[in-house]
Amino acid sequence: MSDMYRWADYYDLTQRGMAGDVEFYLDMARHAGGEVLDLACGTGRTSIPMAEAGLSVTGLDLSSEMLKRAQEKAEKHGVADRLRLIQGDMRSFDLQKTFSLIMIPFRSFLHLLYIQEQMKALACIRKHMAPGGKLVFNVFVPKISHLYEEREKMSLRGTFRLETGEEVAMWDYTRYDHFQQLSEVTRTYERTSPDGVVTERVVGRFTLRYIFPAELHHLLRLNGFKVTQRYGSFDKKPFDSSSSELIVVAELL
Repeated sequence: MSDMYRWADYYDLTQRGMAGDVEFYLDMARHAGGEVLDLACGTGRTSIPMAEAGLSVTGLDLSSEMLKRAQEKAEKHGVADRLRLIQGDMRSFDLQKTFSLIMIPFRSFLHLLYIQEQMKALACIRKHMAPGGKLVFNVFVPKISHLYEEREKMSLRGTFRLETGEEVAMWDYTRYDHFQQLSEVTRTYERTSPDGVVTERVVGRFTLRYIFPAELHHLLRLNGFKVTQRYGSFDKKPFDSSSSELIVVAELL
């Protein structure tokens, strides 16, 4: 597990998802008509709104720090009775039940760094799918120009203001292993006081395995799934050559 996820405070502050993603997944869950499994649920950014909407949700995540924050937030929002949180690994879990919707929001499938890990996760997901159930997740679309431009470059991803008047800047330094399709990111959070003095700097690391659209289709079919829908944005625009995101809806073959 990446050490980046030890800092749930900074994660919640800086990782606010993508435009429309929570609404998209909530709509998918409502139409699924049954229980929902949120893999790599983190601090509950997607799970909690679903529980607030009256849905029964199970969230699974590898990080105890993230789950602790999710539990605190669920209690604060009054939905702890509808959100079951479990520490576990999406590559090897057995919950002894099936789900109408299994989702992996916010590109978390890309944390599976090897094909064998992807296949293990998909086997677990297949075992937990209810009849007629759906698997829904999103990944970014690798662009050769973007991979070249971002290589070994420190990039400011955003600045975030706190109620105290402090600011947190988030920087990424990225290295690529194109043979393995790995993106190795060193992320720095830099906290600055209202008068401009840096008061804290923390550094974390994580690795993603980027995956190409055609590759993903073959991977899913090899593991017993068929893609029934795909979108290029969370407002359900068609996926095409200009899309930077791939949103996949899959069912069992």
